[in-house]
Amino acid sequence: MGNCLKSPTSDDISLLHESDRGSYGDADADLEPPPPYREQAHLPVYHPTPSQARLATQLTEEEQVRIAQRIGLIQHLPRGVYDGGRDGSEKKIRECVICMMDFVYGDPIRFLPCMHIYHMDCIDDWLMRSFTCPSCMEPVDAALLSTYETN
Repeated sequence: MGNCLKSPTSDDISLLHESDRGSYGDADADLEPPPPYREQAHLPVYHPTPSQARLATQLTEEEQVRIAQRIGLIQHLPRGVYDGGRDGSEKKIRECVICMMDFVYGDPIRFLPCMHIYHMDCIDDWLMRSFTCPSCMEPVDAALLSTYETN
């Protein structure tokens, strides 16, 4: 078995010292450090249809009205705080299927009419793109509209 490293010695300690000195050549030493990170202004991106994404300034008036209606419907969905159950023996959903992170006590959650729960930020973003439940594909707007008609 041969040594593929270009080193006169084969002991591990000398290899570590060479990596500290820059054994990859002096070309890296002449490079300037990368520029500092600059956070760019976050412009809201909306999805008039699931396959399109546009800045708010690029939306037509009709698309703006539809998005405003969608935001209004989302705000009418019940929300709560995840409590995780009292004794831990309850069969409760423990993970948001959108972000795949476990719920933590105190997390803000939103309930859909089909009784699935999600992190509020996750489901709000999801519903801006598609107005169906990510778990059961039940249309959320039809369930919301039928509750308004019965009242």
